[in-house]
Amino acid sequence: MKILLAVDGSDYTQKMLAYLTAHKELFGAGNAYTVFTVQPPLPPRARSAVGKEVVNSYYADETTKVLAPASEYLAGHGIAAQSEWKVGHAGETIAKFAEEGQFDLLIMGSHGHAALVNLVMGSVATQVLAHCKVPVLLVR
Repeated sequence: MKILLAVDGSDYTQKMLAYLTAHKELFGAGNAYTVFTVQPPLPPRARSAVGKEVVNSYYADETTKVLAPASEYLAGHGIAAQSEWKVGHAGETIAKFAEEGQFDLLIMGSHGHAALVNLVMGSVATQVLAHCKVPVLLVR
């Protein structure tokens, strides 16, 4: 099974990874995993003020802060996952990446860093569910 793990570095990302490794039907050597994160775009004026190199360096640094812990956690459980990232609006970008990558399953936390904004289900999770044609497993 080809599984996409959408991560943002929040506590719900950690809960999702713990859930994954505790369920043998989802966690196993027969599956291919891709850890994916989305960086919010910087405002155009900020991008033009600091230049392309600084912006790209910023995106790379922020991405590493999110992807490295998730990849290390999976590696500690014997899984070498691929890592990917994009810049864009999280919900739509995750859904599009899952579909274009022809993933069999998308797993993500039910909330991200803005968990207080939507108490029942995070806004990114809501957007993913609205736009994604790939099956989604939300972990709370």
